[in-house]
Amino acid sequence: RMEGRGSYALPTGTEYRGALRDGMFHGEGELLFPGGGSYRAVWHRGVPTQGGKYTFADGLEYKDKKWHYCDGYDRRFYTEICSGLKPAGISQFTNLDPPRKIPAGCYDCGDGFYNPETRVIVDYKLRFLRNADDDEHEWIIRTCRKAWDETTEHKPKP
Repeated sequence: RMEGRGSYALPTGTEYRGALRDGMFHGEGELLFPGGGSYRAVWHRGVPTQGGKYTFADGLEYKDKKWHYCDGYDRRFYTEICSGLKPAGISQFTNLDPPRKIPAGCYDCGDGFYNPETRVIVDYKLRFLRNADDDEHEWIIRTCRKAWDETTEHKPKP
């Protein structure tokens, strides 16, 4: 079994780096997620115990107490908090600037693109992730950003 310091790649693309004991995460270690986020903790027999901290891909650290990011009073994205707001008319639609280009007819559901015709979710490299059930389908249609259905162009006043 694995012992000492090392790394372990899970089939999901997540990687663990840190202390191992008897084949389990044990001691200080970090999970690195494919989307860029990470979770640092002290582990005991494969279970995180003390000091668990999640950091999003953009560097924002999650806090379970006094979490003020994107609350009812401050709706800025983290990149806007760090870099400031853009001038009027150049608003950000996502934390990424510029935002991802969504394939025609699809939605950006946070971990990939969703095609409501096929009900398939693919990651941002267009690899299959999962099929959406009825609840997830409804949630995505109701809340997620969709690719433009039609092109728009500036029409000067006569």
